[in-house]
Amino acid sequence: MRKLILLSISILLASISFAQTRSTIELSKGWKFYKGKADGAHQVQFNDKGWQNVTVPHDWAIYGPFDKEIDKQVVAIVQNGEKVASEKTGRTGALPYIGEGWYRNHFEVPDYKAGQKVLILFEGAMSEPRVYVNGQKVGEWNYGYNYFYFDITNAIQSGKKNTLAVQLSNQGQSSRWYPGAGLYRKVSLIVKNAESIDQWGTYITTPYISADLAKVNVKTKVTGDNLRLQTLIVNAEGDTVARNESQTRFGKEFEQNIPVSNPQLWSPETPYLYKAITRLYQGSVLKDETTTRFGIREISYKPGTGFSLNGKVRKFKGVCLHHDLGPLGSAINVAALRRQLRILKDMGCDAIRSSHNMPSLEQLELADEMGFMFLAETFDEWARPKVKNGYNRFFNTDAEKDVVNLIHATRNHPSIVMWSSGNEVPDQHGSEGVKRAKWLQDIFHREDPTRPVTVGMDQVKATMASGFGAILDVPGLNYRTHLYEEAFKQFPQGFILGSETASTVSSRGVYKFPVVKAISKTYDDHQCSSYDLEYCSWSNLPEDDFILQDTKPWVIGEFVWTGFDYLGEPTPYDEFWPSRSSYFGINDLAGLPKDRYYLYRSRWNTSDNTLHILPHWNWAGREGQTTPVFVYTNFDSAELFINGKSMGVQKKNDSSPQSRYRLMWMDVKYEPGTVKVVAFDKNGKPAAEKTIVTAEKPSRLVLEADRTTIDADGKDISFVTVSVVDEKGNPCPTVNEQLKFKVNGNGKFRAACNGDATSLEPFHLPTMKLFNGKLVVLVQSNTNPGDIRLTVEGKGLRSGEIKLTSK
Repeated sequence: MRKLILLSISILLASISFAQTRSTIELSKGWKFYKGKADGAHQVQFNDKGWQNVTVPHDWAIYGPFDKEIDKQVVAIVQNGEKVASEKTGRTGALPYIGEGWYRNHFEVPDYKAGQKVLILFEGAMSEPRVYVNGQKVGEWNYGYNYFYFDITNAIQSGKKNTLAVQLSNQGQSSRWYPGAGLYRKVSLIVKNAESIDQWGTYITTPYISADLAKVNVKTKVTGDNLRLQTLIVNAEGDTVARNESQTRFGKEFEQNIPVSNPQLWSPETPYLYKAITRLYQGSVLKDETTTRFGIREISYKPGTGFSLNGKVRKFKGVCLHHDLGPLGSAINVAALRRQLRILKDMGCDAIRSSHNMPSLEQLELADEMGFMFLAETFDEWARPKVKNGYNRFFNTDAEKDVVNLIHATRNHPSIVMWSSGNEVPDQHGSEGVKRAKWLQDIFHREDPTRPVTVGMDQVKATMASGFGAILDVPGLNYRTHLYEEAFKQFPQGFILGSETASTVSSRGVYKFPVVKAISKTYDDHQCSSYDLEYCSWSNLPEDDFILQDTKPWVIGEFVWTGFDYLGEPTPYDEFWPSRSSYFGINDLAGLPKDRYYLYRSRWNTSDNTLHILPHWNWAGREGQTTPVFVYTNFDSAELFINGKSMGVQKKNDSSPQSRYRLMWMDVKYEPGTVKVVAFDKNGKPAAEKTIVTAEKPSRLVLEADRTTIDADGKDISFVTVSVVDEKGNPCPTVNEQLKFKVNGNGKFRAACNGDATSLEPFHLPTMKLFNGKLVVLVQSNTNPGDIRLTVEGKGLRSGEIKLTSK
């Protein structure tokens, strides 16, 4: 009993100590929103009673409607090699993100004392935010993808309600994809003493690592006089493994070198994390305390051997990700991010490139926890424009402070192994572009000398001629597989990164005949074939990159465009309507794997077997017609059977790029029934088998949740995949019936998505058509724990139901 009392007292004291030093208050509730101009909305007495009630993060545009007239552009997309301007629709998602929006909130600063500081932190605001507190403008920031904060100490009123107003403005032709709109990432208040650790003031590196010892270097910037700093290193089990105290600082900065014995190293396979608890004292009084999570790991990039992590050479198995979360738009949600990363992890992916903007802090935290290396990117434009109202307007005045904020906010994440200062910037041409590339790279080196810098280059010939590519730490090639050899000879670094690769296009569950390679192929239904043989005039098929990585030790890996479909940029249908989202994804917009997922999985996931058959086998009307069968597998050979009759054994071979990585039976004639594949191990013995069948009449709906238990925090989401099956439980892959959704209990319907790039149905309404037999329903918790029940109905189908629990 005495131990219990002592423990309770110690917990109470710890909480009191923390409350006295620093508090962080997320401003998620109580927001009012208005779309349009609102004169005087920054004033305290402004009447906002008629405004919409929203929670933040919030994306005002994702609710639609989809409209081809939104941001319709008559342009030639230069980076795609276009010479003549043409009308483009859906390029930014055909969603109403353009225009002005206002947010207002009222907040108190609890326990605020004279002499304390109050900061307001925005982790992303789309875009050009102007921030007011109690009618007073406290600051502005132009780049919608950046994190920024303002000291609002002099603007707040102690013990009273304070009024926060944020004005946002999105111009047309300001993006090449759907940028989202609004306060789409977190907003927080930080209250701390005047004597305190600076915002993003802790910088942790691990300059020396061996099996027995790691030296952890901690630099801490502080404000105040007569201070001492104590740092504890705590392992993942919660044990304090090292500590250091210092009273010596250089200017505003303490520097501590703290040895950690027998360090556990961070990697994608073992994402082990430590915490640095930093306490700032003035005399015996604790003035501030922060906790910084970090990992102990070593990276290197060397000519010939390429990239190494913790002394082991490896190649990036990466994907590019845009920032939108499909039916949630750009509003950040941890459950949605975590689901994406789980799907990628099963595929064997180990790296992510944030394209083409600064990543969310939540995404980086999950990458640290789940084990993904990260290429954090900054800009899609420098001084020369791609779009009329893009970042080029701000580059000369804002680029340095934007880069500094990116680095300071994220540099302690062990997942980040490389920075990118730009993507396919028109500045690749000419000497001015070389100067800009060097200027940006020097800023990265100044603020973080531990990581290299790349640029995604598409104008490779120009960068060879100008020296642009030669000055980069890591030369990144976007596509241009035919120039890898020449670039390797021209550039002095001794290695090449596939910073953006493939851009193969496909629609989940859609198959086109005859099955042939095709460049920029379009069809009347505005879909792309999932035989994975279609690509753009400037891109290529996956195998072209596979071969380079397998045969060239100096190719250090790839980042595939893209891990998931995203809103906007509906190539090859950006001149056609309706199309409002991409076809590049390995997974569709709903997060459902396309066939291409299994091609990459067969190569990247080295711990699990892959055996995947395409296409589906429901082809009424194609009887007797040639219907090729592909198998994506990590096995080298397999035998195909149609209704028990062998179609022969196929073995991976060098006769074509595709036959090296796919098993293909090109002459199969369709007949309804059973398709069976038996895969053989290296000794020629059967090792695995897979069967698909021709489904009978659609009968019922089947529901499967990614998680049946979620948190009762009002934010967590369960993603429920809805499928149609026949009476025997076989998937029905051609059903496109309209469904209706109903949620009862302690949750609500949040959104739905079917992965169809041509669908104009709003995500937030409780009805949507299936796309090739599937869709996904998002069920969100409320703040009351308990049961949640989702019911899905469709005409002529037995309804489906699933029970979820929130805790």
